[in-house]
Amino acid sequence: MDLEARSLQPNVKAVLLAKLREYKSDLNNLKSEHKRLASTNSNQAARDDLLESGMADAMSVSANQRGRLMMSTERLNESSDRIKESRRTIRETEELGVSILQDLHQQRQSLLHANDTVFLLLKVPYRHHLLTGKFEGKDEKEINEERRKKEQVKEIKMLF
Repeated sequence: MDLEARSLQPNVKAVLLAKLREYKSDLNNLKSEHKRLASTNSNQAARDDLLESGMADAMSVSANQRGRLMMSTERLNESSDRIKESRRTIRETEELGVSILQDLHQQRQSLLHANDTVFLLLKVPYRHHLLTGKFEGKDEKEINEERRKKEQVKEIKMLF
């Protein structure tokens, strides 16, 4: 275009060369702006690529952490359930132990009362005999036999 404008008549030539210079200036400005935008876009694209890959990594790490957290929470809940069940079992066992001890105490009291009653029944007629000289009901042989049985009972109790 520059060559064609120079070959024209001088009055048209000056106008066309001025327009040509203006167009070249605009073209150079557009080229530099294009380069600037292209480099910005390439930088932006590179940045976006990095962010996307970083986000993908972060999302996979986040998903991995979330999975581990959920597994840990589940194990923690299971452990809590086992602890609650163990505590319930301990309470039941303790209640059963208390009940058994109460029953044994009552049985012991009954046995002691029965022992005292038997001892008094054996002892009262013998004392009466010593005080009055009269023997009511049992003779000395029977009393000695009952004493011997009572001593055997004591020996058996001591074995337990």
